[in-house]
Amino acid sequence: MFENFKTPEELIPSDPRFGCGPSLIPVEFVEKLVATNMHLLGTSHRKSAIKNLVKEVQEGLRSYFKVPANYQIVLGNGGATLLFDMIALGIVDRKAAHFTCGEFSNKWFKSTDLVPWISAVEHTVEYGQGIDGQNVDDADLIAVTLNETSTGVQLSALPEVDEDTLLAIDATSGAGQIPCDVSKTDIFFFSPQKVFASEGGLWVAFLSPKAVYRAMRISEDSDRYVPGIMNWKTALTNSEKNQTYNTPSVSTLFYLNEQIKLMNELGYDKVCNLAQEKATFLYNWANEKDYLSPYIAEEKYRSTAVACIDLDEKYDANALIKLLADEKVVYGIDAYRKLGRNQFRISLFHNVTLDNLKKLTQIIDMAIQQEK
Repeated sequence: MFENFKTPEELIPSDPRFGCGPSLIPVEFVEKLVATNMHLLGTSHRKSAIKNLVKEVQEGLRSYFKVPANYQIVLGNGGATLLFDMIALGIVDRKAAHFTCGEFSNKWFKSTDLVPWISAVEHTVEYGQGIDGQNVDDADLIAVTLNETSTGVQLSALPEVDEDTLLAIDATSGAGQIPCDVSKTDIFFFSPQKVFASEGGLWVAFLSPKAVYRAMRISEDSDRYVPGIMNWKTALTNSEKNQTYNTPSVSTLFYLNEQIKLMNELGYDKVCNLAQEKATFLYNWANEKDYLSPYIAEEKYRSTAVACIDLDEKYDANALIKLLADEKVVYGIDAYRKLGRNQFRISLFHNVTLDNLKKLTQIIDMAIQQEK
């Protein structure tokens, strides 16, 4: 199938990268890093060059997300997945309630559930459905996922929690272009290799005063075991000094900072509007074709960061994906591997342009029509 298809020259996207992680890093970011010559890479993260870079990242994020002045912006190594354990070990007091709708939200629940001195409960829906979460009376932390990367489901509203409960948001693949008032959250965390066009290995978290208080209280509890790399007191103390606890990837910080500057030029609202425009185009395209359909049936849960589009079983999505990758015109539109569906999973991240998405859809349409 699709053996005789050849992408027309005029439809080749200006950038072939449509993957949902790692993200599309602009070539000019790499060129800017090279231009720093010997004055950045290889520098200790305790020196001013790196501390100033971390400070610029923190200030840029505070401005972009309008993070309240009394919130802490904390950075550390290990990626957002490390925070699954770090939150369970060092911020959950007695019980966490997780609302899950896919592979990564379920992975977070499983991490919490493994900690023997706290309890965890899972409220879940079938893959392809959305769930917003709600307050749970006996839980002191509510865990929800802003954007489920595996299925393309996003929150339609933030749950409200009581004054003794923390609201924690895994925002990894949605932070930056899915609207979210971080002042209504207590822990808002993400990795920069999605919307923020950097590489993995770093985590960023915004902590409310309520979350900082809980984290500091637990970190000073000598009876609770927390590995040094996951100690919130250490992470908070270092971030106040514009540092990470252990040595970070300088290139990751550099690319992140360049993307923050780029997105701050437009502002959060404009970036979210552009994401919605791309999402509207892609879902309308899927609805208009008899061989396509949006995987997420309920519109309010359809992601503006990750779009999953089902393809009629008569056509082999993987065969077309492989052909386009072999041609080097389109990369990364495979369905999430564990989902096992005949579908395309397409990134709508900020650096993926609407023009290139239009070319991608025309390529897919042309290939399908040739097989009819």
